[in-house]
Amino acid sequence: MEFASIRIITEDLDGMVAFYERVTGTTARRPAPVFAEVVTGGAVLALGTPATVAMLGDAAPTARSNGSVVVEFHVDDVDATFERLRDDIADLVLPPTTMPWGNRSTLFRDPDGNLVNLFSRPA
Repeated sequence: MEFASIRIITEDLDGMVAFYERVTGTTARRPAPVFAEVVTGGAVLALGTPATVAMLGDAAPTARSNGSVVVEFHVDDVDATFERLRDDIADLVLPPTTMPWGNRSTLFRDPDGNLVNLFSRPA
């Protein structure tokens, strides 16, 4: 078994794709109009419209309802990355901070309200 991705269901695919392209500095793959993949060195963040899970009926995940998952990206320099993204962050949760375990992190919400953590490990 190989881990493939985490998928976020969104009503605003274009907006979420643009947001995560800015955060990661990459261009998303768009194999279908209702689906995109943001591929980074370590993982894939998939983004899909409700149409991608409609066949699940009442058991389908719903957009803007996540309260338990954090999307995390390891970066070389949290402070520099935060400064680059500052104007794109509408909902800042935690400015760049050194955590008790040594990581440097900044947390904010994506356009759908999902928590995003950018972190770097201590040298």
